[in-house]
Amino acid sequence: MSAITRDEVAHLARLSRLALADEELDHFAAQLDVIIGAVARVAEVAADDIPPSSHALPLTNVYRPDEVRPCLTPEAALSGAPAVEENRFRVPQILGEEA
Repeated sequence: MSAITRDEVAHLARLSRLALADEELDHFAAQLDVIIGAVARVAEVAADDIPPSSHALPLTNVYRPDEVRPCLTPEAALSGAPAVEENRFRVPQILGEEA
């Protein structure tokens, strides 16, 4: 027995404002039935003694210490800018705010 009917797929399509042909309704009903079955199988395996996790293996972030390194001077960084104001890039106003 199918977990999702053709009529339910048509209802979902209407809610999603999708225009589906009759053969698409049948095709998607079969695909959604497979998906719902797979989710049901996962739910059967899930046990209360297994904590939820986002990854199968524990992850650890690797950080490196911050080090001061040579970089561009403000003048060098701004040298190719079409417009500069107070040692910053000058860009056109876009939000209608007063300067």
